[in-house]
Amino acid sequence: MRLLAAIATGIALLGTAPAPPAPTPGASAAPSAATWGVAPSSAKGPNGRPAFTYKLDPGATLTDYVAVTNHSARPLTLNLYASDAFTTTRGGFDLLAGGRQPTDVGAWVRIPRRTLTIPSTSRLDIPFTLTVPDNATPGDHAGGIVASLATTTTADAQGNQVAVDHRVGARIYLRVTGELQPALTVEDLRVRHTGSLDPLAGGTLTATFTVRNTGNVRLTGRPTLDAAGPFGLGGRSVAAAALPEILPGGELTTTVRMTGVPPLFRLTAGAAVTPAAVGDQVLDPPPQGDSARVTVWAVPWPQLVLLALLALAGWALTAARRRRVRQLAQAVAAAREQGRAEASRETERTSDHPGKDRQ
Repeated sequence: MRLLAAIATGIALLGTAPAPPAPTPGASAAPSAATWGVAPSSAKGPNGRPAFTYKLDPGATLTDYVAVTNHSARPLTLNLYASDAFTTTRGGFDLLAGGRQPTDVGAWVRIPRRTLTIPSTSRLDIPFTLTVPDNATPGDHAGGIVASLATTTTADAQGNQVAVDHRVGARIYLRVTGELQPALTVEDLRVRHTGSLDPLAGGTLTATFTVRNTGNVRLTGRPTLDAAGPFGLGGRSVAAAALPEILPGGELTTTVRMTGVPPLFRLTAGAAVTPAAVGDQVLDPPPQGDSARVTVWAVPWPQLVLLALLALAGWALTAARRRRVRQLAQAVAAAREQGRAEASRETERTSDHPGKDRQ
């Protein structure tokens, strides 16, 4: 059977509690009740930092510690390594697969002990060095330090052998000093209008677009959507929930919906994103936003059908009224004609018998 490579990424990147035995956020469970955690630390143990956060000049070097805690009741042998981070299309924070070589901050970390055997309910505080290259680009560089359980093998539904890599890690956020260029762009905007069967209600405008971090600083942002008909008629706008952080060079796809949009045949829709710093960062210069605009057809079919029905009903009422008027006119004309005919017969009868009138 062929061996498939699969990775259970389960990377808990918010850190762990300082000591065993209680598992905490940042701990990972694997088969046979194996549970472990990774957290920023000092030589004496975890110090409460949620992530490895640094601001360094190009060429700088520092030494720090990572705590790897075995919460299990048996010893664990783990692989410890650093890797680069990226933003998933859904806006998640993830690290490169174990088989891929890092080229950014993950490659700048040196860990002397790559394989650890940790006794049950114990912790090791492992030193590592981070050396920023002299030619490192300014801005944010994100990665993580990962503790991975030695590969286990299982069978999938088709009977193939699957290699599963259970791993848990802590994030690295490094800012290299230099000129910051925070910017987000809006790309690949697609908009569609979905009408309502209720002719008295508006439709739904759905905009899907990609937000790309084209700068060198990790950013969040709030997407907005606006729409208007010809000459600005029926203009309205809506703001969506804030985006998760997007790493430099990363992108995510988001969708914004607007309800109650009047179908004005041809709509102009615009999507925009207003960038913001992550957390309590202060960015100078301020982040640059972006927008994109498209036009979309919004034919008011239910309203047109309603108008057609109203026009048909009006024509039918008018036709019925005209028919009644014609029928009434014909009846009046017939009555007049009948009256004339009766008067004529009476005159003729009187002329034929003139003596009867004198008696």
